[in-house]
Amino acid sequence: MENQFDAIVIGSGISGGWAAKELCEQGLKTLVLERGRDVRHIKDYPTMTMDPWDFAHGGRMAKEFYQENPLITKAAGFGEDTAHFFIKDANHPYVQEKPFDWIRGYQVGGKSLIWGRACQRWSDYEFKAPQKYGYGIAWPIGYDDIAPWYSHVEKFIGVCGNKDGIEAMPDGEFLPPFELNCVEEHMKDVLEKQFPGRYLVQGRWAHVSEPEQIHLDQGRSKCQCRNKCMRGCPFGGYFSSNASTLPWAEKTGNLTIRPFSVAHSIIYDDASGKASGVKVIDTNTKEEIIYNARIIFVNASALNSNLILLNSRSERFPNGLGNDHDLLGRYVGFHNYRASAGGKISGFEDKYYYGSRPSECIIANYRNLKEQDTDFVGGYTIFTGGYRNRTEEVPENVPQLGADFKHRISKPGDWRIYMYMQGETIPKASNRVYLSPHKTDDWGIPLLVTDVGYDENDDKMVNDFLAESRKMLEQMGCTDIETLDNKQAPGLDIHEMGGVRMGKDPKTSLLNEHNQLHACKNVFVTDGACMTSTGNQSPSILYMALTARAATYAVAQFKSGIL
Repeated sequence: MENQFDAIVIGSGISGGWAAKELCEQGLKTLVLERGRDVRHIKDYPTMTMDPWDFAHGGRMAKEFYQENPLITKAAGFGEDTAHFFIKDANHPYVQEKPFDWIRGYQVGGKSLIWGRACQRWSDYEFKAPQKYGYGIAWPIGYDDIAPWYSHVEKFIGVCGNKDGIEAMPDGEFLPPFELNCVEEHMKDVLEKQFPGRYLVQGRWAHVSEPEQIHLDQGRSKCQCRNKCMRGCPFGGYFSSNASTLPWAEKTGNLTIRPFSVAHSIIYDDASGKASGVKVIDTNTKEEIIYNARIIFVNASALNSNLILLNSRSERFPNGLGNDHDLLGRYVGFHNYRASAGGKISGFEDKYYYGSRPSECIIANYRNLKEQDTDFVGGYTIFTGGYRNRTEEVPENVPQLGADFKHRISKPGDWRIYMYMQGETIPKASNRVYLSPHKTDDWGIPLLVTDVGYDENDDKMVNDFLAESRKMLEQMGCTDIETLDNKQAPGLDIHEMGGVRMGKDPKTSLLNEHNQLHACKNVFVTDGACMTSTGNQSPSILYMALTARAATYAVAQFKSGIL
């Protein structure tokens, strides 16, 4: 009986933490499986209060580390202060059919400790566009179905932002926003006057700007604007599973967390037509253990969720659990981050700003909304902001010592504006992941093969962003404008999605409107793997909302005896 639970959640990150919270809060004895080590809030944040001079390399890594880890060292936020939350390249290999940068964080809390924290709601445009413009299947839900669950999540995690009234980026349940600086106010004014339909807003970010009672009840307090979030925040100022959902679930007495537990596969029972449990391999002892439950949530992060389901083979499902139509692992999408732009702006030298704001500004998507107005499909969000270089440029011939040098580096440098895109991509059958037929990992599980790449639509979107960002920067008064297509491989955005997509028809999708496998109703997938399309907004809060919605449905089915 010690291996019997009401529900099992595979993964403890953003969506897994939410599954645990909802299932436990609603009375189900729940086991959370995490392949990595245990991480406890505050206790296991070793660099949370360190200063730059406390690090051996000033925040960077030794040359040998870069040479041994060319993948993770490219990830946003990676450094000497956050390396403990990233997986070294050699420890968990995979096979790249095409270049794909797979960034992972294996510990209790997963990548919720190192995520970017942007929390825009999807608009109804994004749910409807793939079918409307012919580049995807219909979502089985729309904005009205998920809107109450967005609100449910926002109130609990704490999302700061303005109610801006923008149709392409719906408003939510917001805490007070961080302030725009003087250059960002200028940018906003220029867009409103020179580019009708384009809106710059303060980012909707998962930070407690002013705590409400629900956040205090979680033991969290006000964000201190240190912008050291990815080290782990001792104040709980930003949302993570470790600071929020997992402790909340633990307080119910219904939660069991088992770290060092690799989910090998989900066990299918032919007699009941349902899954009966999960086969686990202890990462330290390599012991095989089976845990049983009536409900299983798969939240291992998109590609690992695909891997687990592909490896869950049985006589009924020889090609992976629920995979009756060769769909599992296909239609993988990601966000296009290739393009960026920036320039210098004058006229604000007498102004500065206070603190290290952890959020960015956003220019809401303005492409292909009510109608297709470009030669590509989909849209893009722009993250942007104004900032001031920390010091003015010091000529090479000036000695780097003495009073003159100290005065120079005490004087703030130029103001600059940056922009970078987060573009929608088209999930295609040819963009897929599958199991290696020959190579396995240290636990005997087949390695995942990634076969995902860009297409012509992505190139056209990049070109549009580069042209439009230059126009906007010019109108804002920038000089020395530079634009860049960095050609980075997919995956470095860390927004991989799809492979187990939702849909109305079991012949073209794997999950229904409640995130249940069409062919195995007691298995739910609510992380990025479930996505039918990628949209252009940051996806993590949608995963949370989908998870809360699906978990509540699952509990109702459980209590009625259907599951």
